Amino acid sequence: MDFSFSDEQRDVQNLAQAILNDKATPERQDALEKQGERYDAQLWAQLAESGLLGVALEAKYGGMNFGFTELCLLIEEVGRTTAPVPVVPVLVSSVLPIQRFGTDEQKQRLLPGVASGELLLTAALMESCNENPATPALTNARAQGQGYVLNGSKLCVPFADKAQRILLSAQTDTGVGVFLLDPQASGVSLAPLKVTSQEPQFELLLNNVMVEAKDVIDTGAKGASIMQWLAERTSTAYCAMQTGVSDKSMRMTASYTGERQQFDVPIATFQAVGHRAADCYIDVECQRLVTQQAISLLDNEREATTEVEIAKIWTGDCGHRVSFAAQHLHGGVGIDKDYPLWRYCVWSRHIEMILGSSASTLALLGGRIAAGRAFAN
Repeated sequence: MDFSFSDEQRDVQNLAQAILNDKATPERQDALEKQGERYDAQLWAQLAESGLLGVALEAKYGGMNFGFTELCLLIEEVGRTTAPVPVVPVLVSSVLPIQRFGTDEQKQRLLPGVASGELLLTAALMESCNENPATPALTNARAQGQGYVLNGSKLCVPFADKAQRILLSAQTDTGVGVFLLDPQASGVSLAPLKVTSQEPQFELLLNNVMVEAKDVIDTGAKGASIMQWLAERTSTAYCAMQTGVSDKSMRMTASYTGERQQFDVPIATFQAVGHRAADCYIDVECQRLVTQQAISLLDNEREATTEVEIAKIWTGDCGHRVSFAAQHLHGGVGIDKDYPLWRYCVWSRHIEMILGSSASTLALLGGRIAAGRAFAN
């Protein structure tokens, strides 16, 4: 059986590589960060022009009509260049659930604008002390007329200041509702947050915010399952991004240790250095395999909760180990901001924190195994 990517999938990957390697250079990212904003609008527009923003969208919305696998190939390449573009919050956390669960009017109103690069969407998935969007605890919604009034708060909402709509969940009288919030609506406050990666993130505060009926995805009948569906794909997408980050860190380290000399020989010839680099390679390949397994199952709409948890555990642990080893083997160069490795280490840590503690995820997986809900016939 052939498990390699198809020619079409390779074409998507190669196109993403060509654009990102050309435009998301360290020099370009340095310039953007000095301006105080880690978002490259020109690169986003070029991704739209190439069709990549619509890689997982249906053709009738201006997309390429591919699936989650092809989208994750793009996301992995973004991780490999640490490009300052919101591929996960826009293309995964927002676009995918709207295309899957939204009304025809919502799809026609929002999705073509995303594919063309004219419109940004994002999602608010975290609350204070609650990282599960399927069980919102601090955000509630009550019916009023044809719409809903929202109150509460969300944390770490990426690109909320640039988004036309923010997808979020809230408790209703009938369960978990899913809404598309207008960040310009009366009663919405955005407080900037300072985060590790310098990605623009905000605390979202809601005070009697009216959401019209046209922006309601679900009122509680299946809202929790929608948010679980969304959360698993978002986590797996970040695992794909971490694969790109870790792979590039490993290759930069291999290149550096092959050139850096001590005692008139490359330090890569030292046994301790070689073993450390080999461990990084094993970690990256294991991370890649478990992530691809989760991606494949999700792309085919199969049950993948166990595989997503495994990917999150490996991604958190491997990303941490590879980042630490890369800095160690680079020596002082590894923390010099004139050398690009520091940005990969920062993003590796950022993704690790987004995915949550590997220990807590391992405990969840252990509970599922003990209860016979994982690895049981």
